[in-house]
Amino acid sequence: MSATATPHTGPGAVLLSAVVTVCCAFLAMAGVAALGLHLLGADAYGSLGPMTAAVMVLAVGGSVTPRGDVSAFGMSGLTAETAIDIVPLGVGLTGAVVLGALFLRSLRAVPGGGTAGGLAARAATVAALFTALVGGLTWAGHDSVTIPGRALIPGPGSGDGGPLDRLPDLPGLGDLPDLGDLPGLGDLSDPGRELPGLGLPDGLADLADARLRIDFEVAAWPSLVAGAVWVLAVLLIALAASRRTPLPRALAGAGRAVRPAASALTQVLGLAVLLGLAAGVYGVTSGGQPRRALGAALLGAPNGVWLALPLGLFVPWHGSASGALLPALPAPLRELLGGGGARPVTLQRVAEQTGWAWLAVLVAAVLMLLAGVLTAARTAREASGVLAYAGGCALRLGALTALAVPLLVWLTEVTADVRLAFLDISVHGAGLDLRGSPGAGLLLGALWGAAAGLAGALLAVGTGLAGRSAGGPPVPVHGPAADGPGYGSPEPPGPYTPSTPYRRPNPDTNPYMRTPPPRSGPPRVTPAQEPPREGPPRNEPPRKPPPHGSDTASAPTVSGKPLPRPARPRPRPRRDSDQPPPEPPPPGRPGAGR
Repeated sequence: MSATATPHTGPGAVLLSAVVTVCCAFLAMAGVAALGLHLLGADAYGSLGPMTAAVMVLAVGGSVTPRGDVSAFGMSGLTAETAIDIVPLGVGLTGAVVLGALFLRSLRAVPGGGTAGGLAARAATVAALFTALVGGLTWAGHDSVTIPGRALIPGPGSGDGGPLDRLPDLPGLGDLPDLGDLPGLGDLSDPGRELPGLGLPDGLADLADARLRIDFEVAAWPSLVAGAVWVLAVLLIALAASRRTPLPRALAGAGRAVRPAASALTQVLGLAVLLGLAAGVYGVTSGGQPRRALGAALLGAPNGVWLALPLGLFVPWHGSASGALLPALPAPLRELLGGGGARPVTLQRVAEQTGWAWLAVLVAAVLMLLAGVLTAARTAREASGVLAYAGGCALRLGALTALAVPLLVWLTEVTADVRLAFLDISVHGAGLDLRGSPGAGLLLGALWGAAAGLAGALLAVGTGLAGRSAGGPPVPVHGPAADGPGYGSPEPPGPYTPSTPYRRPNPDTNPYMRTPPPRSGPPRVTPAQEPPREGPPRNEPPRKPPPHGSDTASAPTVSGKPLPRPARPRPRPRRDSDQPPPEPPPPGRPGAGR
């Protein structure tokens, strides 16, 4: 069976592999998103399915537009217009890992490697199916979340007020008195009080029937474009970071140059996320709300880690925060952004608020050095000198880090804008804007990557790790494969099915495959064509052997004297081993035979 007819490369196999890959990735993303929202308690106010679909769209770079409406006493006049631009990287990273792993596994199953056309067909099929499912999420991600008045106005014993408690403080409304202190109403927020004839023992919240309704919908076309770009970027990064997946012959050189540094950098970023998850688990055990802490870690642990990593590399940020979103920020950012207007957020300014900020520099430096050592260990060391080898590692890692750091800066940007309007009059606003500098990330990423590559290569050369893991997958030579269990066979290797060689067998280099040249001389005659030999007739008696002494031993030698005749061999006594020994005399005749 030829390689073009194997069951791994047909159109049906390509489509089935793409379906399995995309479905598994979507199931993993849906599981993480639903679990995170459940732990955060979001399913108590709305349906979990549409919220999960909206979070998955946000995870692939889509756009979700929420609108809020506050109603009380059967009337609605307070509306909220919200714009949120945040990527829950916990959901996106889970889907990217599953999608990339299954896609690479399908490529490794192709006998003899894949051609450039086959690789493009597989990637296009996966991207088309993924984009189609994102379109399904845009249809499912429409719903509303209703927060009841009991959650808006907390009862006695609650330490903080709800959104309606802040209505008297809204700009433009003046200093309105508390409704519970109005004459004749008494303390309506007390659940034990009941108005005569109304039968409303639950206080002002149920009296007013106050509720906050948030309608959200997914923007279709921007989300489809973002989903297509996201899946293609994930497949490209997976191909660049995999060292065991064979590439087409045209991309073999680029793979040898890019893959060592790309695989090292992706593994280091994954290790940083694992450290962030460990910190989240520690927060679960030490914090007062373990469910919410674990849900936030599932959805946003990569956001915090990949924001702190560029900050540890001295990438500058700038941002602003105002309104109700300001208390939700960590203490250092709340102090830096709370003054109003855009303010710079640098490592030095964060270190003025907390001394733990310098730990980000140490962690970032150690991770970059680890990336440099891994790059050197996976880069083949040729006959060049140590400095040339270290320079090549520094160049590769510096180029990839210069691309990775701006990508992290872009992924971790946060934008949120909430504006309240009462009777179409803007009365309140809250916003959060935190952005990094992509240009500074490009420059600092190149410098940090080059320094880490140089130091890691020198360290690897000194410890003997340089080039130890440089063995990569064989580059397939595409073309029609030979029939049988040899090269290009989909059967696993065994005693009668040898493993796939590094190159196609070549008769010029394998002497056992050459055709033997024709022999010189007269043609060889088979026994059937051989003429009968002349000899004595068959009825002639056989010749007698020459007498003893007439052999070549009695012939004259070079000196002229014949050798002495060999002595006649002495006859050996004949042993009758077949006859048994004589029987002993009978016991009743003593002395017999004397």
